Amino acid sequence: MEVAVKVFDPQYEGAFKSFAIECDVMKRIRHRNLIKIISSYSNDDFKALVLEYMPHGSLEKCLYLSNYILDIFQRLDIMIDVASALEYLHFGYSAPIIHCDLKPSNVLLDDNMVAHLSDFGMAKPLLEEDQSLTQTQTLATIGYMAPEYGSEGRVSTNGDVYSFGIMLMEIFTRKKPTDEIFSGEMTLKR
Repeated sequence: MEVAVKVFDPQYEGAFKSFAIECDVMKRIRHRNLIKIISSYSNDDFKALVLEYMPHGSLEKCLYLSNYILDIFQRLDIMIDVASALEYLHFGYSAPIIHCDLKPSNVLLDDNMVAHLSDFGMAKPLLEEDQSLTQTQTLATIGYMAPEYGSEGRVSTNGDVYSFGIMLMEIFTRKKPTDEIFSGEMTLKR
């Protein structure tokens, strides 16, 4: 069996906290469009996750780095898979789980080009069922985070939906939200 190993660098501030969050979130959830953790390893100096291997790599790689061109139907299917994963995270569990870092590099593609959402190191479970938002000090990726997330640290399911919308525009235009053509008033959103 081929696997991927995600090693958490202890030199990176917050790496071990990210490991703990990812393990906590991933042990609770199961969905066909979420990456599966096969095993984990942890000691005082080293932490790693053993994940299912995704032969086509990330959506970002398929969009920008490879010679492989995704046709419009593949792009649509990928975004439907991502939407299905988000729907499960937000509504399919007793308390919503907010991914907080939705972007093409966190969407991995298997051998059938089925999308699997990955990297739950910044995920925020809303612990109370009626809780609609939470505060955070951890920032998501520039260009993909909702304005209220970046300015106030407010995390809600709406932030994931905002990121999904940015990613949806990106996948069909093949322009990153931080592309140099977007300057001044011009943004991918506009």
